[in-house]
Amino acid sequence: MAVREEPRRQILLELLRAALAAVDGRLRTRQALSERPGSRRTWAVAVGKAASRMALGASDALGGTLERVLLVTKDGHVDPEALELPGVEIHESGHPVPDRRSLNAGARLLRFIEEMPHGVRPLCLISGGASSLIEVLAPGSSLEDLQRLNAEGLASGLPIEELNARRGQISLIKGGRLAAHLTGRGALALFISDVPGDDPAVIGSGLLGPAAQVGPANPVAAARAAPADDIERIVVASLAEALSAVRARAAGLEAQIRPERFSGSVGPLAVRFAHELALGSSELRAWGGESVLELPASPGRGGRNQHLALEAARLIAGYEDLVLLAAGTDGTDGPTVDAGAIVDGDTCARAASAGLDVDDCLRRADSGAALAAAGDLVHTGPTGTNVGDLVMGLKLSDSAARAWLSAHRPAVSR
Repeated sequence: MAVREEPRRQILLELLRAALAAVDGRLRTRQALSERPGSRRTWAVAVGKAASRMALGASDALGGTLERVLLVTKDGHVDPEALELPGVEIHESGHPVPDRRSLNAGARLLRFIEEMPHGVRPLCLISGGASSLIEVLAPGSSLEDLQRLNAEGLASGLPIEELNARRGQISLIKGGRLAAHLTGRGALALFISDVPGDDPAVIGSGLLGPAAQVGPANPVAAARAAPADDIERIVVASLAEALSAVRARAAGLEAQIRPERFSGSVGPLAVRFAHELALGSSELRAWGGESVLELPASPGRGGRNQHLALEAARLIAGYEDLVLLAAGTDGTDGPTVDAGAIVDGDTCARAASAGLDVDDCLRRADSGAALAAAGDLVHTGPTGTNVGDLVMGLKLSDSAARAWLSAHRPAVSR
């Protein structure tokens, strides 16, 4: 998570670490399965950005009863330990825009389910990213249709709930349809949620959502049209738990943690966060949710969190005591390998000294270039979780930040 050394930045990075640890896919999956009987033979399907860590958690809890694992995740998100999982088959796939590998993974998923012997319990581990990583298209739909839908949705800043609903309309496995392929056999599905309401019918475009979500618009007709399933669904990690961990780790700071999820366009959100931070009395403010960013025809480097951070940097320019972090909990922001950024009152000045015009970078969706020049990018690598985005701001003097670090030194990562 290396960025420039400065006490307020160290505090924000420590709070981010605490949030990520609380919703780690391995930890939360192991905890969920350890609380349940685990004597049955099990085959696991893990799909999403947190698939590796969730599969490792299942292995920790189930031991020798876990016989095979089908793991589908984003490029670069395979934990090295996952290579040693029993009977593991790993597919790295397309994200945020699906590709041919997404269709290959979908076909393999259906064959994996068909190969499952009677008496074996299916365990499904689903996290954000599954919408793009795996697909089986309905007749009449093509990969080009799917890619166009995703690319247009992402470029226009379409809310993820609406984009997922559109994906489900051309899919044979999303929107609750995969459940029918389990043909009534009892299954357990664990979810790490990156969506509002933490609804399994929405996570991963409803890859393991209730079968009753499929069918006509009339809810009574839909319930009759969809077969009942025998899938137990449990959300094992969510954004609310990440924010709770921030609150706990921030002991000693006057904190305001907003419980409601933020959403909407990046620009107005950056204004809101910067103003609440500057005008409020709290030393720490934290928000969780997901913004949307409408992209130009040829965007530069960056993602929605980097864009939000740079927008906020313009508003807090010249403030010596304000620092703000915006980051994706999955460790990636848009198509970049950076999680986000930490900005302060001198960010814009540092970018200008490097020859970059912040306003121009924002117009061209090239926030990453300005933030890199300012030394403000945050790089975590894949985190093994994905519960949405975190924005945290400190209103704290340098001396107060150093005092907090000194008082909490045993727990602060150096």
